Amino acid sequence: MNDLPLDPFSEHGLEGFARDFRAGKVTSEEVTKIYLQRIEKLDAKLEAYESVAVESALATARAMDLLIKSGTDLGPLMGVPVAIKDVFLISQMPRPRIGSNMELPDILGSGEATFIKALRQAGCVFLGQTKAVELCLGITGHSAPRGTPWNPTDMENHRAPGGSSSGSGVAMAAGLCAFAIGSDSGGSVRVPAAFNGVFGLKTTAGLWPTDGAFPLDPRVDSIGLLTRTAKDALLAFKTISSVLFGCGYQPRRSGARLDRLCLGVPQNHFGDNLNPKISEAFQVANERLKAQGCLLEDIVVPEAPERAGYFPVSMPSSLLSVLGKENFLAQKHLMDPVIAKRVESGLDVKAYTFLALEDRRTKSRAAVEERFIGYDAWVSPTTTAFAPLISDFEDAEKGMQLALGMTQNTQPANHLGLCSISLPLPVDGLPIGYQLMGAPNTDLKLLEIAVEIEKVFAAQR
Repeated sequence: MNDLPLDPFSEHGLEGFARDFRAGKVTSEEVTKIYLQRIEKLDAKLEAYESVAVESALATARAMDLLIKSGTDLGPLMGVPVAIKDVFLISQMPRPRIGSNMELPDILGSGEATFIKALRQAGCVFLGQTKAVELCLGITGHSAPRGTPWNPTDMENHRAPGGSSSGSGVAMAAGLCAFAIGSDSGGSVRVPAAFNGVFGLKTTAGLWPTDGAFPLDPRVDSIGLLTRTAKDALLAFKTISSVLFGCGYQPRRSGARLDRLCLGVPQNHFGDNLNPKISEAFQVANERLKAQGCLLEDIVVPEAPERAGYFPVSMPSSLLSVLGKENFLAQKHLMDPVIAKRVESGLDVKAYTFLALEDRRTKSRAAVEERFIGYDAWVSPTTTAFAPLISDFEDAEKGMQLALGMTQNTQPANHLGLCSISLPLPVDGLPIGYQLMGAPNTDLKLLEIAVEIEKVFAAQR
């Protein structure tokens, strides 16, 4: 595809575009047209997008160009083309399908999601809606009803893109947007980030508003970013937060320095069933951080394994509370069979079982906040294995084992109320991720730490 235009943000990122846009060296319409061309050329195979908003994207881009010329500056994300996971209610776009062919209950109302409004106010250009795993209940990215996006790190073999923000991860990795929005309830941003070789942020649950987004489990649902770099994510996070929280939001730099960081390295749970190559790459990365003056200390997180008992109860139960038993049973035949089976398991859940698990989670969250004292972050591999082939899921038992391995290291952060990040980890062959976990509501500090670690990893390549 010699006629394929280059990703306009690949070299200088969000900061470079913001600088050139204000200097009149580039327009929003120009970069939007390039992304639309790339989508047209590549997405027939990649299937990252559920829908593409060609006309409205171009109209918005032209409006941003006129505004900046008139002296109206909406901030660093003004004129930036973005992709949005198909779970949000967006004005003048199709209602979200959430990866399903079912007729879903009208629980989102008619008003645009608050978070989407914030993106509009920041001047973002909406390229379209990216595919999600059905009902967001799937970490592999495989989803039968509306198709499984193609992981672009291997164009010869169809590999798992990671889910449930599968389309956003693929769109970001393939250069089909400047950055993408996802949601994360158990790893749904970080796993696609790891498998597609990009950066992923899971914000602290409750930090960014989730109204107008289809709920998987409201107790753990969070909005996240998929970006090219930690630096891009930091800029996007600060900009979006300033719009959401107004003049009361005054982000203060943490002054993160590698030679002053203390990172905890869990010795339980996160290393179980780890691919030897991933284990080796993780150890090499840690040694490089130590060489920069980082203090890495072994820790134990006894609460981490609790996630295995919590999510198989909470997520199916939550979905059934939205779908309704009769509605679910009447449309079960339209669903991905694996996801339908998982939802159906919620029919057997007893209320006292769920309440006991939630009570245990509340106590564990408090204990972990205490456990974080003295540590800037905890670190682990993002996933235990590389992105498997889609054909590997034809064996149901093997597919379930693979899925469990994908959530082993990501679900604890959701269960325990943490913010978390996946950085691309230098390794030969398929990409993997290096996970950072931070105490609740330390998202900004965690991003600043990630920017410094990213510099070390970039020097390793």
